[in-house]
Amino acid sequence: MFGGLDQIVSTAIAFAAFGGLIALSVVLARPADRIGMPVVLVLLGLGMLAGSEGLGIPFDDYELASQLGTLALVFILLDGGLNTRRSMLKAGAAPASVLATVGVVGTAAMTALAARLFGLSWPEAIMIGAVVSSTDAAAVFAVLRGSGIHLKQRVKATLELESCVNDPMAVILTTAAIAWFTNQSASVPVLLAIVPIQLAIGAAVGALIGYLTSRGLRRVRLTVTGLYPALTIAAGLVAYGVATLVHGSGFLAVFVAGFVLGNSQIPYRGVFLRVHDALAWLSQISMFLMLGLLVFPSQLLPVALQGMALGLFLAFVGRPL
Repeated sequence: MFGGLDQIVSTAIAFAAFGGLIALSVVLARPADRIGMPVVLVLLGLGMLAGSEGLGIPFDDYELASQLGTLALVFILLDGGLNTRRSMLKAGAAPASVLATVGVVGTAAMTALAARLFGLSWPEAIMIGAVVSSTDAAAVFAVLRGSGIHLKQRVKATLELESCVNDPMAVILTTAAIAWFTNQSASVPVLLAIVPIQLAIGAAVGALIGYLTSRGLRRVRLTVTGLYPALTIAAGLVAYGVATLVHGSGFLAVFVAGFVLGNSQIPYRGVFLRVHDALAWLSQISMFLMLGLLVFPSQLLPVALQGMALGLFLAFVGRPL
């Protein structure tokens, strides 16, 4: 009985602590915006301060973090698709495709070379280059929305769309690197051919789910208005799951499903946008706080100089080029 009581108490403490961190994140968002600091850095910093080596909140379940992070990214991308107009997509599709393929490979190569020059071994350098080669969709959306930056429609659409479709190339580069280091056979042409296939499958699944959901929303008459956004949330989850199961890009499927829904004639559009905007912000806050909790500052000290040098290279050389 007392064991069950301990579990209830620990759960209550965890909920209170995480709720307090979310509230503090919201309060600090405005001051951070005034001094030009990205909200992402504030969230990561709060997570680190609250972690095992800070206030003492223990969290090192990487598998759970991966699952929760994927769920959060589904909500973020769904909201991004809902707020993307058809004209924006037309303007940003071509440059985003180039950045998501050629740009990712170029960033990986330059980062690997820089890491090697900073003293890492070739296997370590190549792996780091492959892992950090793609931009993170959650970070891109958070910076564009929370920093007050006003970009031209074409630039904004390019950045958001590229962050949604670059994952397949980064995954393939990482897979190829692992296969190479473990002496497994990995055909580079075959791996590269998978990229357009994954993107095409993801886009097709997302378009189909979005179309079916929009048709359903127009035909179904629900007595409670709040149930309508629940259907679009379900559509995003289904789009990711189905696309991933058939070896497509799940994240692109979610974005496309949201895009189709956002450009369709659906009832209660204002309700949809407000609900998904709030859900996307909650997902961003929760995910970056969680990532901060996973960081052990004491483990960063031995690699701090190399990490900072690589970060600066990536920010001022790798990404811009």
